[in-house]
Amino acid sequence: QVQLVESGGGLVQPGGSLRLSCEASGITLRFYTMGWYRQAPGKQRERVAVITRGGGSDYAASVKGRFAISRDNAKNTVYLEMNVLKPEDTSVYYCNAARDSLDYWGQGTQVTVSS
Repeated sequence: QVQLVESGGGLVQPGGSLRLSCEASGITLRFYTMGWYRQAPGKQRERVAVITRGGGSDYAASVKGRFAISRDNAKNTVYLEMNVLKPEDTSVYYCNAARDSLDYWGQGTQVTVSS
């Protein structure tokens, strides 16, 4: 059974930082393109960051320069380092693993940026 389990969300003040983790079981992450997505209430899910099997990364314009995605293949885990957080970053963040026709999602972790 494939599971992606996100952790690290929470409440943070504007300008603060959080690091999200996505630990996988049932699959080997190094064979997948990994992504972080987010969805705020009433909005469509949007891609935040992606990292390929080769280590290349891409970011949404709204987070470029503030967020960093990384992977630790030995721990079968992907991370999203989020800095200089803004209230508009408030959302549920989801981890995604994709390869060919395979597509797996985590259950999401809430990030709230508020003073």
